[in-house]
Amino acid sequence: MPGGDQELGSYYVAVDVGTGSVRAALVDQRGILLAFADQPINQWEPQFNHHEQSSEDIWVACCIVTNNLRETCWDKAGHFFDLPDFLSWKATGVTARSLCSLVCKWTYSAEKGWDDSFWKMVGLEDLVADNYSKIGNQVLPPGTCLGNGLTPEAAKDLGLPAGIAVAASLIDAHAGGLGVIGADVRGHGLACEGQPVTSRLAIICGTSSCHMGISKNPIFVPGVWGPYFSAMVPGFWLNEGGQSVTGKLIDHMVQGHAAFPELQAKATARCQSIYAYLNSHLDLIKKTQPVGFLTVDLHVWPDFHGNRSPLADLTLKGMVTGLKLSQDLDDLAILYLATVQAIAFGTRLIIEAMESAGHSISTLFLCGGLGKNPLFVQMHADITGMPVVLSQEVESVLVGAAILGACASGDFASVQEAMARMSKVGKVVFPRREDKRYYDKKYQVFLKLVEHQKEYASIMKGD
Repeated sequence: MPGGDQELGSYYVAVDVGTGSVRAALVDQRGILLAFADQPINQWEPQFNHHEQSSEDIWVACCIVTNNLRETCWDKAGHFFDLPDFLSWKATGVTARSLCSLVCKWTYSAEKGWDDSFWKMVGLEDLVADNYSKIGNQVLPPGTCLGNGLTPEAAKDLGLPAGIAVAASLIDAHAGGLGVIGADVRGHGLACEGQPVTSRLAIICGTSSCHMGISKNPIFVPGVWGPYFSAMVPGFWLNEGGQSVTGKLIDHMVQGHAAFPELQAKATARCQSIYAYLNSHLDLIKKTQPVGFLTVDLHVWPDFHGNRSPLADLTLKGMVTGLKLSQDLDDLAILYLATVQAIAFGTRLIIEAMESAGHSISTLFLCGGLGKNPLFVQMHADITGMPVVLSQEVESVLVGAAILGACASGDFASVQEAMARMSKVGKVVFPRREDKRYYDKKYQVFLKLVEHQKEYASIMKGD
């Protein structure tokens, strides 16, 4: 786009057909012309004072000017990169793409490569030219060393020696999965000890949550992305489930409550985060019952931003049932608890979909910002009925990135070897089996919520 300060938004193609020419412009939402093109229109004078034009010729002129605009926002681009590949290119000058980026986001097949027919179908057939040079014709597995490593220019910018090995990259969530899923679990009493790595599910949870499961053979799971070959762990197929804006949802529910200012003041007075304070407050009000039982009458459906997996329905909305007139700190804490539980129930729904399709999962490996919240972790263990493994290093995405660098440098013979050596178990949280019946009942309510929401929508759409 011309200029460097345009905000993201909608752009409009304006076409003006005059007597002598067709003019077109690309206009942004501020009414500013970003690009302009014109094309003369043919005119004929079969006899004196008689003038004719061809409507077909006018249409051709319209096509020419709009394509010229496109050549101005489009054909001048040398390469199109996903962010991880852009950073690799800046570091090494190598335009090779990571297999992870291309199979997960660019419709590339690890087995068959690019599909010419797809790009023609969506009107981007020009990307096929020159053996897909603009979007990648050299595709490398994550962890492969790129070119001659760090260029002198990039080395100077980064304050590092030139020539350091740079690895073909991973998407951030996938790096998090790589950083936790291969940890050596011996001595922790886990079901996955001695089982294939395919029995593990990595959950990367922050603003949103991603659920990464791998398999030796491709498994197609309705509503779950993939399978993608070698997109995270080389030689394995990846399925990627997800929940949109999970961390953001918790913030939304807590910060929008009437008691939030009181919560902030009390947490600040104790030098605690608001979530550490809420967790301690829940322990205070639970009395003799388990903390999870405080939500016996309060239920949340968490898809305030639509459902990604496994329902793949962007029209779904959030739901809360069991609200009271009171809005004190106890109510805020219990609503927070119900929201955390709802996210865990969403994870259970994803796991059930994956297992119904052929996955066999026994252990969760959790990382990301929400993994620092003990209530979030315990609810995932209790509600799924599976132990949760937390990494020794909290920043598992960075561990995953380091694993790639270690492979690129030649210090390890394979990604799998690096995973086993560099991923460390920090803590294991086991489910409270005695609470299973309670969570099974709440899960039935959870499923009823979305069933009812769909019924409501059907009623409102009916005659």
